[in-house]
Amino acid sequence: MKKERIDALLKELEELSQDTALGLNDDIRNIRKKLETKQPGAFSTWDHVKIAREIKRPGTLEYVNLICDDFMELHGDRYYGDDPAMVGGIGIIDGRPVTIIGNQKGSNMKESIARNYGMGSPEGYRKALRLAKQAEKFQRPVIFFVDTPGAYPGIGAEERGIGEAIARNLKELSILKTPSISFIIGEGGSGGALGIGISDKLYMLEHSIYSVITPEGFASILLRDSSKAKEAAAIMKMTSEDIMNFNIIHGVIPEPPGGAHENPEETAKHIKEVIKQDLGVLCSKQPEQLVRYRLKKIRSIGHFDEQKGWWKELFSIFSKSLDLRAL
Repeated sequence: MKKERIDALLKELEELSQDTALGLNDDIRNIRKKLETKQPGAFSTWDHVKIAREIKRPGTLEYVNLICDDFMELHGDRYYGDDPAMVGGIGIIDGRPVTIIGNQKGSNMKESIARNYGMGSPEGYRKALRLAKQAEKFQRPVIFFVDTPGAYPGIGAEERGIGEAIARNLKELSILKTPSISFIIGEGGSGGALGIGISDKLYMLEHSIYSVITPEGFASILLRDSSKAKEAAAIMKMTSEDIMNFNIIHGVIPEPPGGAHENPEETAKHIKEVIKQDLGVLCSKQPEQLVRYRLKKIRSIGHFDEQKGWWKELFSIFSKSLDLRAL
């Protein structure tokens, strides 16, 4: 029986359980766990994409509520206005004050529209930088939660300087003199993700994705057919496992069977453990050390090594994606 058929049956069973109060959720979770255990690599890249985009998937504020003992949200960029797609504030994690900044998509249609589906505007990235610089001033560590298909490309955003805002963040966050940790909790898309993704440590949740463009955009540009997004995703190597193999991130955080939305508390627990462990080390280092290590890590990404022959794999990827006969 195909995996899609099994998933459909389990979803149908979940709905039946809710309607009839049979209480089968634990049994369904166990079935999913067994399927994943017995089928290594059972998730295709497109499966990861769908889970990363799941509307019930926890966002920044959901994790903040689960991780922090207390949290005060701050608003505005002090230039233009406030961006609901980018949230931030000061939180307390086991007695340690931290600044938390992240994308917020929304858990339903109304909220998603209000938050622009997590696509930040210039004021959002300027707010993020304002809060990061405030954290630097008061020697608070910064925690970033990335979940966006990309920065908002609208006319208004272009007029207010979305490119400049992201570029400034890349510069300033790379030399920020306070510890910082980034988590890709859903979609990590293009410059929108990089705008709050420069940090001392970078992690991905198991089913999150990280890429320079969406599969739909890749398919439209290189495959000349936006309907081939599923095939494009497989070519792009955008899963947490792929990104870990490229040595871009520092680790992958496991998710419960079916994804983080199935058990947000468990996922938040794993994230909190990583935060506490890393801050214990990073906060003991001098700011100059942090900046030196951070810049070294950034410069090492994509470094050419003929012995490793990564260029052969890269050439293979683009050979598959380009239909030279159509050019």
